[in-house]
Amino acid sequence: MFDLRSSPHHVQGEIETVIGSVLDPEALRAALAGCEAVAHLAAAADVDQVKERPAEAEELNARGTLNVLEAALASGVDRVLYASTIWVYGGSAAGDTVDEETLLGAPDHLYTATKLGGEMYCRAYSNLYGLDCTILRFGIPYGPRARPAAVVPAFVSKALAGEPLTVAGTGEQCRRFVYVEDLAKGVVAARRTEAANRIYNLVGTEDVSIKRIAETVGEVVGDTRIVHTPARAGDFRGVEVSAELARLELGWRGSTPFAEGLRRYVDWQRSSITPPREEAPIADTAGTPRRLHCRSRPSTSVTPG
Repeated sequence: MFDLRSSPHHVQGEIETVIGSVLDPEALRAALAGCEAVAHLAAAADVDQVKERPAEAEELNARGTLNVLEAALASGVDRVLYASTIWVYGGSAAGDTVDEETLLGAPDHLYTATKLGGEMYCRAYSNLYGLDCTILRFGIPYGPRARPAAVVPAFVSKALAGEPLTVAGTGEQCRRFVYVEDLAKGVVAARRTEAANRIYNLVGTEDVSIKRIAETVGEVVGDTRIVHTPARAGDFRGVEVSAELARLELGWRGSTPFAEGLRRYVDWQRSSITPPREEAPIADTAGTPRRLHCRSRPSTSVTPG
């Protein structure tokens, strides 16, 4: 694993780890030596932080991806698995069903623009240099070890502390979430030979509104007050994202029901003696999780998030 810091969830030395930044090309090349495949999960993923620090977010998400591709090419890596996002469908009309063949509109948010930039870099390196890439458009990940600032962890933390849950706008905007264990299996499935240079949506089977998240958290944790605030600029508008291609070609399905996954997360959060600390600002060396995993010889497990 290549990361800015050691995992707080494993005993030191349990997982082979190289400490470094995706903005350091030399460190990347050294870390990828001998790897067969790279799961590139490194990113500034908090959309609010991206809005507040656009230049730093662009550097991490776009230039960082370019550095990974260049290092992979130089190191003889067979495949790069790139973690993109369903936010790329944000320009589609609300109510539409979208899939990997949907024509994408102009991005409404800088986060989306940087992730689309990464997708384009992957395609360019495949076409120009023959580097096989697989683009994985993640739904909204949730579950144990989730980034504390994400919507589900934030709601659960507030509910457990007896604080009201803040919902932007009406709360009717929908998301396709994906439980972390399902997502990890999807990343592994995408390593298949036939997935080279393909795009897959890795999402759960349910459309879940922000309002429903708050209500479900209240049901699991206990009575919780919900407070509405003004809508967030550039927020992802709800569209139905199809994962049928991943089912047909990879045999993958995001099968964990949202309510069940949320209950598991609440149980984990309650049982955690030392839950993960909140991220520092993007520019800090301990910023938002930016993991780069490689399957080496012999292979090691892929454990996103």
